[in-house]
Amino acid sequence: MAAKPTACLALADGTVFYGMGFGAPGEVVAELVFNTAMTGYQEIMTDPSYASQIVTFTFPHIGNTGVTPEDDEAPDPVASGIVVRWDPTEPSNWRSTSELTDWMARRGRIGIGGVDTRRLTRAIRQQGAPHVVLAHDPDGNFDIEAMIARARDWQGLVGLDLARGVSCAQSYRWDQGSWEWGAGFGTAPGDKPFKVVALDYGAKRNILRSLVAHGADVTVLPATATAEEVMAHEPEGVFLSNGPGDPAATGEYAVPMIKDLLGRDMPIFGICLGHQMLALALGAKTVKMGHGHHGANHPVRDVETGKVEITSMNHGFAVDSQSLPVGVIETHVSLFDGSNCGIRMQDKPVFSVQHHPEASPGPQDSLYLFKRFTDSMRARRA
Repeated sequence: MAAKPTACLALADGTVFYGMGFGAPGEVVAELVFNTAMTGYQEIMTDPSYASQIVTFTFPHIGNTGVTPEDDEAPDPVASGIVVRWDPTEPSNWRSTSELTDWMARRGRIGIGGVDTRRLTRAIRQQGAPHVVLAHDPDGNFDIEAMIARARDWQGLVGLDLARGVSCAQSYRWDQGSWEWGAGFGTAPGDKPFKVVALDYGAKRNILRSLVAHGADVTVLPATATAEEVMAHEPEGVFLSNGPGDPAATGEYAVPMIKDLLGRDMPIFGICLGHQMLALALGAKTVKMGHGHHGANHPVRDVETGKVEITSMNHGFAVDSQSLPVGVIETHVSLFDGSNCGIRMQDKPVFSVQHHPEASPGPQDSLYLFKRFTDSMRARRA
């Protein structure tokens, strides 16, 4: 006799998927996306860019390496929940300190296993990222009509500023560098690091580590920081971080600050939402994508060199390349759909990318961007 389902995923169009629940019991409404990465599920769940999203993993074996605090990109998971093909198994990895299911239960995150993720992924690709409700009840009791109604009533991500909710509450200094085998996390090389202010729209820890590893002394400020608060730290460069939500909504307070910084002739580097924020400040526009880019196998071409980089991506909005003003050059494009993945100013050391150079699917195809940032500060210092 088949076990009674203990979890349910209800889409706004009325489609319902049943499975076995794990993690915390409860119910959550969010946007459903799929991620094609074969590793890094813990980093994905703790990436603040996944706020108000549920992640469907196309790779079936999720949880088999457990979890470890070293892999957290934020203090707690931010993704609302996960959908997997096979129920998570007991982990087998020397770095594991806990099982994924226990970790999710402690952190209040819902999971559903035993779902036909191929069918779900095809639906997302064809129809766009749907609004859904995910519920986990150990007794298997679900009000399906109410769940579908809640999914239909949810406003979605368009017009939603989520960066403010995942940003730090106050400024802090970050001095931890990249992780190395047998040594753990390092520190900044050299005796005179570059003073960098990082605007936290939902910054991943590995981005901050990569800045430190390339010679930066990083001070992190909240997303709502003003240009005056940034300049009070006397930075040699400014970094605009990744983050969740609609860039146009976050831009209501972030774009005026960035415009002010653009007039001060200093190096600026942006990633993901930071890329979109910079584009908006330069006069471009952003658009909502159908199902977005989420994965660790995304080919991106450097327009200026012809080099193709295998990158990690996580975004549901994109910069409209047709809206780039004169003096702003498109530097990178996606080979999946031709969408914009990078820009730079023609006459200033200001640039940004949509993909994540700190992630390592390539494994280091895009790390040169951090060196480009520190080189621009070095040139300005000289």
